[in-house]
Amino acid sequence: MKISIITIVYNNRETIADAIESVLGQTYPDVEFIVVDGLSTDGTTEVIRNYGNSISLFVSEKDGGLYDALNKGIKLATGDVIGFLHSDDLFYSQDSLAQVAAAFSAHNTDCVYADLLYVQKTDTNKVVRNWVSGEYERHNFLFGWMPPHPTFYVKREVYERLGLYNTTFRSAADYELMLRYLYKHQISATYIPEKLVKMRVGGKSNVTLQNRIRANREDQQAWLVNDLKPYFFTRYLKPLRKLVQFI
Repeated sequence: MKISIITIVYNNRETIADAIESVLGQTYPDVEFIVVDGLSTDGTTEVIRNYGNSISLFVSEKDGGLYDALNKGIKLATGDVIGFLHSDDLFYSQDSLAQVAAAFSAHNTDCVYADLLYVQKTDTNKVVRNWVSGEYERHNFLFGWMPPHPTFYVKREVYERLGLYNTTFRSAADYELMLRYLYKHQISATYIPEKLVKMRVGGKSNVTLQNRIRANREDQQAWLVNDLKPYFFTRYLKPLRKLVQFI
C-alpha cells in the first residue's frame, strides 16, 4: 500500500525542515512525499530543494490558498491512501504511517483517523491541547464532533468519487469535506486510538476571535451546501467540544 503525504507551505522557512524530516524519518517504506509551495519568497523553497530526490515531487507556483493547494496535491498523488502533514506539524512518532497502513490493512475501511496533540510553537514537547477523537458514530456530527483533520487519511478513490475540497470555504473546507464524506455519503471509518500528529498552535481558523466566528458560520454553511439539517445547537457545540481538550 502506497501512502501519499502532501505538505503544503507558503513562507514558512522556520518549520518546513521539521515537517520534511518528520516524513523522511518514518519507518513505513512505501511513501510518496509531495510538497506544494505557494511561490514562497522567504527562502522556504531553498530549504526544500536541499532535500533533493528525497522528496518525490516538489511544485512551487501561485495557488488560490490553503484548500486550492491541498486539491493540487491530491490531483498529483498516486498513492492508494492520501494524508497531509502541514508545514507546522510533526508526526508523533516514527511509526505513525506504519500505524495508518496497519489500520487500512486490518479493516475494510475507506478512511482512518486518530488523536492529535496541539503543542507550543517554540517547544513541541509542551502540550497545549489533547484531542482524543474516540470511536466513530455518525450521529456524533450532530453534537459537534469531527475527526482531527491532520490525522484524516482517505483512499484516493474516495476523493475521485466524492470530490475534493470546496474552495468557496475560507477556513472550514476540511469540516465540509469530512461532513460530506462521513455523514452524507457514509463512507466507512476506522479509529486509531493513538496520537498521530503534533500540531503547532495557531491554525488559520483559530488565530483571532473574528476568524473563529467566521469559521463557525462556515460550519453551518457546510450542512446547507450538502442539503443536510443539523440540530439548532450543532454549530455551538462544535467549538464547546474543544474546551475539554485543555483539561
